Amino acid sequence: MGAAIQNTERRTRKRGHRRARPMAEINVTPFVDVMMVLLIIFMVAAPLLTVGVPVELPRTAANALPEAEEEPLTVTVTAEGAVQIQTTDVPREELVSRLRGIIAERTSDRVFLRADGRVPYSVVMEVMGALNAGGFSNIGLVTDSGGPTLDDASDG
Repeated sequence: MGAAIQNTERRTRKRGHRRARPMAEINVTPFVDVMMVLLIIFMVAAPLLTVGVPVELPRTAANALPEAEEEPLTVTVTAEGAVQIQTTDVPREELVSRLRGIIAERTSDRVFLRADGRVPYSVVMEVMGALNAGGFSNIGLVTDSGGPTLDDASDG
């Protein structure tokens, strides 16, 4: 019986019929191509996600704040006076209660206040008071850089 198996093997070898073995290697080229495309998409899309509401920020000569480990909470006051937390519209009468709910879930009390330059100062101060009443005591005012300085040396 063993000889018959050997004869069969010899015959198949002589005729050139070889059974195809399954390929044990993984072709990673398509995987790498897909990952590169996803990486490029996220690199292009990530900066676009940080800008929520278009506002015309006032310009100042102040330096930027250092980066934090937790995503900062952003409150925006639009030119029309509407208030938004991140990108969600919030009625002013609900602002303090929503902020108290948010501060309970966060580890940091830092909040960034973005206000359009055309918004009256009193409206900005009302929102700052609401932020403080909501539990946020570390308020950063967001501005664009490159604005005027009050330096006596530059006036000449």
